[in-house]
Amino acid sequence: MDTKTLSMLEPMGSWAWWRSWVLIIVGCSIMGAGFVLFINPYNFVPGGVYGLGIVLHNIFPSIQVGTFGYMFDVPLMLVALLVFGGQFGARTVVAALYTPGFMNVLTRLVYPDAAAVESLDPALLLGGRLDLSNDLLLTCLMAAVLVGVGQGMVVRQQATTGGTDIVGMLLQKYFGIKFSTGIFLADGAVVLSGLVVIGFGLGTGDAAPAGWMLTLYSLITIYASSRVVAYMLDGASYDKLLFIISDNHDELKRFIIEDLDRSATYIRSRGMYTGTSRDMIFLVVSRKEVHQVQHKIKEIDPRAFVVVTDAYDTFGEGFKPLPDKDAMQAE
Repeated sequence: MDTKTLSMLEPMGSWAWWRSWVLIIVGCSIMGAGFVLFINPYNFVPGGVYGLGIVLHNIFPSIQVGTFGYMFDVPLMLVALLVFGGQFGARTVVAALYTPGFMNVLTRLVYPDAAAVESLDPALLLGGRLDLSNDLLLTCLMAAVLVGVGQGMVVRQQATTGGTDIVGMLLQKYFGIKFSTGIFLADGAVVLSGLVVIGFGLGTGDAAPAGWMLTLYSLITIYASSRVVAYMLDGASYDKLLFIISDNHDELKRFIIEDLDRSATYIRSRGMYTGTSRDMIFLVVSRKEVHQVQHKIKEIDPRAFVVVTDAYDTFGEGFKPLPDKDAMQAE
């Protein structure tokens, strides 16, 4: 490789490195904002170390939720460093240390005084301009989107915000459990602790009205955020799979190769009723190309038999690259 090629690759590699770190910081900030604005004030307990921090904040209101995050994240970061390696550990350390600190700073900015920071009263949040106490379902869905997007951005960079992210990755690595499912299971114990402390008042002596409803909203938040994480990691399944049986293969072949700029596969098949052997075309296209293919088939052979179904994941040339061995996959 000549020096000119090397000089071109060097800034590209440097940009990828900076881009990865910027995405981690942005993802952590989005996730932290979701907690501060839409979760902490309403006593949702959506699992994780910050959910556990919300539970403990109800018992020790002088300690902020982010501070509890530091208390639990440090040992989990050490585990991540040992299991996933130095580079992953470094990213985890930065993400896990930045997120609770950002949450503490943002909390002080959106509440008027120290007493409001302790109470986390949504009526005092941004001077009451963001009080959604009467729209808790909307609140938990907004929280799920922000937390899921932020968490997904961080994990796509092969990092983690700490807490049950690490638990989910460990379950995927050693037990083959989906990443999002692992988080969902790990968060269950935290949600139950929220029901006991916030709902039933154990440790606080002050049970929240309809505390079990807060647990329900917490579960909705967990599930919705796990779906957002799954989308962020794996993307939406927009590919379509077509099985085509026709007597005009030459025209269809020209259309697929020249117009669609794709390839397809012939599968030898035999009709059950007639016993006639013929070739069936196996074709994968994007969702937006389906109607184009259908119209062309109708033009070429109106009597063709066509089956269209979803292709959950499509890997290879023209589609997604095959995932690396250690890449995080939500499904």
